[in-house]
Amino acid sequence: MARVVTCNEDLRLLAKRRAPRAIFDYVDRGSYDELTIRDNRAALDRIRLRQRVMVDVSGRSTASTMLGQPVTMPVALAPTGLTGLMHANGEMLAAQAAAEFGVPFALSTMSILSIEQVRAGTREPFWFQLYVMRDRGFVAELIGRAVAAGCPALILTADLQVQGQRHRDLKNGLTVPPKLTMANLLDMALKPRWALGMLGAKGRSFGNLAGYAPSGRGLATLSQWIAGQFDASLDWADVEWVRGRWPGKLIVKGILDPDDARHAVRAGADAVVVSNHGGRQLDGAPAAIDALPGIADALGGEAELLCDSGVRSGQDVLKALALGAHGTMIGKAFLYGLGAMGKAGVTRALELIRNELDVSMALTGVSRLGDVDHNVLW
Repeated sequence: MARVVTCNEDLRLLAKRRAPRAIFDYVDRGSYDELTIRDNRAALDRIRLRQRVMVDVSGRSTASTMLGQPVTMPVALAPTGLTGLMHANGEMLAAQAAAEFGVPFALSTMSILSIEQVRAGTREPFWFQLYVMRDRGFVAELIGRAVAAGCPALILTADLQVQGQRHRDLKNGLTVPPKLTMANLLDMALKPRWALGMLGAKGRSFGNLAGYAPSGRGLATLSQWIAGQFDASLDWADVEWVRGRWPGKLIVKGILDPDDARHAVRAGADAVVVSNHGGRQLDGAPAAIDALPGIADALGGEAELLCDSGVRSGQDVLKALALGAHGTMIGKAFLYGLGAMGKAGVTRALELIRNELDVSMALTGVSRLGDVDHNVLW
């Protein structure tokens, strides 16, 4: 009997069955002792909603805008690395699902399919996420490629100057392309749906780095080389440098401190994403939802405020909006859907969130997202 998918956890369990262990663990787990990844969920779960009754909510709408773009709900698909390994052509499928649903999709610098490949397969331009690497010439080239693709927004990720260690990836021997060890070969053989899909995939390595990343001696894997390209010297002057080259909306992602949020706006950011990288960088950092209210107060509406890290349901979206966010971003939530059922799974993940948001609005006595504030919280 087919599995009935009623919540994001159902998609997670289905993805765990269908994707190779190393790829699933890369998506699912966090850094070091995983304190922050657990706290992201615990903090959201602690927040209670205020039930209101006998309010006319017959005219509800989850529609909103994100960076001036009309959306069916204030949820964007976050930039996630290796998406095309969770499912063949995963970036393209997720971008297509997002466009059809009416929400933004953000492509990672570390995507499997390149900017150009994804743009060729989608009817709508998407947001692009940028890592500022040591080679500023290549960074400028990436910005130019995003401009050429018509990307309306650029997301500069600020919290990966150095890479946090994820124990599970090391133990699984995760590499890109996947290393063909005996254990990995056996695992892939037990995932025939995934393996057959990858045979016809348009890419299996980092598409945006093609022709740039060397294959020189002494580099055990492409992933190790990439880790050495993250620039520990990155500062706010570099954000201003990017701002000077980017004509569209600029989003700075990875902010947990009010002072950093103010710096981002002064450097030219149109929006800030309150994020701890999904618990995948600084373990022991606060839950993003706990950092959100202080940052909202600090910015006072100067820039659009988004929130990610732990957001998996419509209730989570409503809680973030009530605490000052204009919108949210989901990573794991859509990747579970992608790993479970491909494009249809991404659509299902979005449907679940929208339905949960709609019901939660009704039961808290709210018809329009513009009316959501701290009063919907208990």
